[in-house]
Amino acid sequence: MYFLIRNILEECSAEQCHDADSAFVAVLTPEQWASESENFDMGIDFDLNNDEVMTTKAEVNYDSLTGTFVIPTQSSGASELQRFSYVLDETGIVFIDRGETVLNIIKKIQRFKKWKKPCLERFLYDFLELIIHNDLQIMQKYELELDQIEKQIMNDAEEAQIQRNNELRGDIRDLRIHYEQLLDLAQEFEENENGFFKEENLRYFSMFSGRVDRLYNTATHLRDYTIQLNDLYQSQLDVRQNRIMTVLTVVTTIFMPLTLIVGWYGMNFKYMPELESQLGYPIVIVLSILIVVGSLTFFKVKKIL
Repeated sequence: MYFLIRNILEECSAEQCHDADSAFVAVLTPEQWASESENFDMGIDFDLNNDEVMTTKAEVNYDSLTGTFVIPTQSSGASELQRFSYVLDETGIVFIDRGETVLNIIKKIQRFKKWKKPCLERFLYDFLELIIHNDLQIMQKYELELDQIEKQIMNDAEEAQIQRNNELRGDIRDLRIHYEQLLDLAQEFEENENGFFKEENLRYFSMFSGRVDRLYNTATHLRDYTIQLNDLYQSQLDVRQNRIMTVLTVVTTIFMPLTLIVGWYGMNFKYMPELESQLGYPIVIVLSILIVVGSLTFFKVKKIL
């Protein structure tokens, strides 16, 4: 499909796209690009396979600028990574996409955007902005979920969904990488090495860089939060284990003197006077009770229990 960048995106034919005095946007499949690339006169043989696209980037060539996009599933809401490529010069931009990702974004621009000063730079800004449009809400959702996990850890660490915390850290890591690459791409556009963009319009790329930078900082904060939650989870388990060990130590300490008494009077020597005394058995019982009560009182005073 072909569009002209005017007050709105106007759908047009291939011939109108090449002959018009306005900047254009074209969306082609890899097969269409292979057969029609010469019509765009961008001076580059851009052979690609979208399945091999791994990063979002921009590369400056002699008389064109080429690159790729990889949108993570967290940002796109799709079940798999969204990959597509692009080629641009001062006359317009060509997207090479096997799927519907680019067309869906362009249709949103066509439906909701109307420009007083239409230009390629403004279109690129709106296109890039729609890629990260929902990311702030995604970050807020992640933060609320992490807050809930923190409450679970404080209430009962063993019941906390710590595995979900690890999954969120992986999602946030992917988004941080995505933002780093978008920042590099926007900076490449802003440097304007080939002079494709008007100087007064470079502010659009600066605005986009600012937005992505804030998202990157938020993602960094959330990543650190997930690490802190892992530490908190481990510390809560350690506290629980320490309490168990404390109880076992107290029980052992209480029963040590009782074990001594049992061992002592279990020897049954012939001349042990307590064996013949009518008060021997009650005295041992009272002594054992006093030892238990005294030990518990000591541990309470020392705030061990």
